[in-house]
Amino acid sequence: MITEEQFQNELQLIITNALREDIGDGDHSSLACIPAEAQGKAKLLVKDNGIIAGVAFAKMVFQAVDADMKMEVFIEDGSEVKRGDVVFHVSGSSQSILKAERLVLNSMQRMSAIATKTKKFVDLLDGTNTKVLDTRKTTPGFRACEKWAVKIGGGENHRFALYDMIMLKDNHNDFAGGITHAINKTKEYLKNNNKDLKIIVEARNLNEIEEILQSEGVYRILIDNFNFEDTKKAVELIGNKCLTESSGNINENTIRQYAECGVNYISSGALTHSVYNMDLSLKAI
Repeated sequence: MITEEQFQNELQLIITNALREDIGDGDHSSLACIPAEAQGKAKLLVKDNGIIAGVAFAKMVFQAVDADMKMEVFIEDGSEVKRGDVVFHVSGSSQSILKAERLVLNSMQRMSAIATKTKKFVDLLDGTNTKVLDTRKTTPGFRACEKWAVKIGGGENHRFALYDMIMLKDNHNDFAGGITHAINKTKEYLKNNNKDLKIIVEARNLNEIEEILQSEGVYRILIDNFNFEDTKKAVELIGNKCLTESSGNINENTIRQYAECGVNYISSGALTHSVYNMDLSLKAI
């Protein structure tokens, strides 16, 4: 997995690029009618129900825009919120608040939606030993925030990107000439390049699981698009040889049944690619 330093760098890149995209050579609406010396205060108002996420990120955004802005936080990341709640106050230059407003709202609305969906999935697995994972099916350029939101909602992060874990999926295995060949070439590659990366291998059927188990050094088997019966058989075959992960056809109606098959993890792209933003607003007070 990526280091904390790498993760923080990703967040700073998101902020820098988003502010560049939104402000350009200046917020001319504010520059035109608000004096540079004007001071103001605003509140983050919740207009929906769910799990709030992005409070800490909002603070980073405000600081990047203007280090003199101050936040007074009333509700922390990961808390349940309802319509009418006030999450924080921000005070400082009126022009600075307006510069940061859209990036803060866009980010928090999406992060809160992801955290809310993740928490729902996590709650559905209560009492099992299965953990919820995200995927790389994230918004380009916003991955760090979306994966942060998954953690806020109680889920866990899969690999962050292509560089921090090996994942041999069906196309890798087919292009490499088969699963065993792909695994062997991967281990050789890691050794030759002095890299210590965990190896996950996708299986499309029980025969492929049996083939994967013939190779050592596999960290986790991805049991992809299996039905419940075959998932149980797969878990029995794998035993304690490596970890197990279910994916494909995972939704609110099926996630509990897959967990009860005994898998260690369930991954779902829906956590990040199929959410509706939480309704939030930043209002002057």
